[in-house]
Amino acid sequence: MRNLAPYAALDGQSRGRRHPESPPAYRSEYQRDRDRIVHSTAFRRLVYKTQVFVNHEGDLYRTRLTHSLEVAQIARTIARALQLNEELSEAICLAHDVGHTPFGHAGQEALHECMRDLGGFEHNLQSLRIVDELEEQYAEFAGLNLSFECREGILKHCSVANARLLGDVGVRFLKRQQPGLEAQLANFADEIAYNNHDIDDGIRAGLITIEQLTTVPLFARFHAEVREHYPDLGGRRLVYEIVRRMINLLVSDLIVASKARIDVAGVASIDQVRRHPAPLIGFSDATCAMNQQLKVFLRQQVYKHYKVQRMTAKARRVLAALFDAFFEDPGLLPEEHQAVADRGEALAGKAGRARAVADYIAGMTDRYAILEHRRLFDPAERT
Repeated sequence: MRNLAPYAALDGQSRGRRHPESPPAYRSEYQRDRDRIVHSTAFRRLVYKTQVFVNHEGDLYRTRLTHSLEVAQIARTIARALQLNEELSEAICLAHDVGHTPFGHAGQEALHECMRDLGGFEHNLQSLRIVDELEEQYAEFAGLNLSFECREGILKHCSVANARLLGDVGVRFLKRQQPGLEAQLANFADEIAYNNHDIDDGIRAGLITIEQLTTVPLFARFHAEVREHYPDLGGRRLVYEIVRRMINLLVSDLIVASKARIDVAGVASIDQVRRHPAPLIGFSDATCAMNQQLKVFLRQQVYKHYKVQRMTAKARRVLAALFDAFFEDPGLLPEEHQAVADRGEALAGKAGRARAVADYIAGMTDRYAILEHRRLFDPAERT
């Protein structure tokens, strides 16, 4: 492995795994994490889970899987430039969305509403729950038994109440500490990927136009630059060229600004990073402001577009109906999940039953949720 900075996450200084294992023979600890995530059932399901547009509405829209791959690619570039651990950065990014429900944020909101008085639902916590408990791959333990550092990165945010229940990875929220730099950069890689690629998908879907986007300073800057160099360029190539340059600016700025903060802070270990009073990874002030303007535009023009709102309204109704049906009558669940619901109820009452139902629904792909809804509520559909 190439030389890493002293404040990077180093294999030999890992806080280890929940269940002790012998060191891997031919890969690093964080490569092992990455490989386990890639081979997991939850990761494969991401190919049929919504990013913004429901998967079946078009073959070329991004899904949670393609988004996760794009985030990991951006994160590796940033990690390499900052001499951080690329394998850990990649693993965190590949796992960061495995807990997402079908239908994106609309599904999460619907499931949280159903679970409001029964423990709530939050996709970061669900991602951790999947890698810690729900994956069934190994004889000696439940979950994937990932390293502490990877689990720390997956849990981006958490309430104090939930942190008290999470053991080692919850401590930093109670002590108001920072995660390692690999976890910090994963958050920004995620934001860079979804902001810029939602531009591409939004244009492809006909929700926004290039003319509208020229009101956004970050886009306008590179639109003018590309037009100057390639006056006859149009269509998809024009969009790709602009988005490519936007991503390059954001990544480059993040690297330069973060390196400056790290140097000023003088941190010499990952533990010093965790004890630092503020995150060390971040944009410069000017780029942060431009990126925020882009986020506001996308929120107003894409995520609140009536076509997206129609899709999210349908998604909420589908998931709410599924939850109510399965919660009121667990006998409607597949047998394996009935047994889990029974065990959950025996341990924690209605909250335990609800959690089992939420786990089942959250694990669905978009198309499977639609199919289950038809099976339950369409008299003509075969069960």
